[in-house]
Amino acid sequence: MMNIIAFKHFAFDDDYAFRSWASLGGHRLDIKDPALEIDAKWLDDMDLLVICGGPMSVYEEEKYPWLTAEKQFVRQAIQLGKKVLGICFGAQMIAELLGSRVYRNTHKEIGWHSINRTKEQHPWLCGMPEQFISFQWHGDTFDLPQDTRLLASSEACKVQAFAYGEHVMGLQFHLETTAACMESMFAHWSSEFIQAPYIQTAEQIRSQFARTEQSLTLLHGILDQISLKC
Repeated sequence: MMNIIAFKHFAFDDDYAFRSWASLGGHRLDIKDPALEIDAKWLDDMDLLVICGGPMSVYEEEKYPWLTAEKQFVRQAIQLGKKVLGICFGAQMIAELLGSRVYRNTHKEIGWHSINRTKEQHPWLCGMPEQFISFQWHGDTFDLPQDTRLLASSEACKVQAFAYGEHVMGLQFHLETTAACMESMFAHWSSEFIQAPYIQTAEQIRSQFARTEQSLTLLHGILDQISLKC
């Protein structure tokens, strides 16, 4: 059994993917809002930290002052050798903490986009296909941090997945996003739907909602591999 903490950064983010997996495996999962509370004591018995996505940028400490405490917690988790999985905003935070630059990408990716794995291998991605399609919603990107391995790329974004050692991984893409969460994103962030090369319309995204089942399977496979290495 693993003790898992997940940082959730916006109210309507759907944590079903993580809760369902934790329930099936008998793992303990605590969902925390880092804007409300961060406690270093959580590190004592934590086996895995999941840093979920969010609409903010990692370099916006002035706008979101709680980011400073969250970054310190994540930094400590990495230094202590805890398992850390960052998703989108979470991957960008890990990259920054490892000394990389996070910045606006040339192109935003919104919708279902193809991702290609590199020849680099990592145990957490054991069983993942060489190419797959995942939901994306991001405008920021980052340079590959030193001493990390590039694990996956897309046409619009070079760093889609990377690993630091065997215990830290960042995923730019969203395998966890449910159809219900996507609908909320459409409503809250409708201004993001502009005509651009890698931005699909809400209708185009809805037409591929069936992909969420495969995405859930892929994410659970990653979490299974993480738990095997516990």
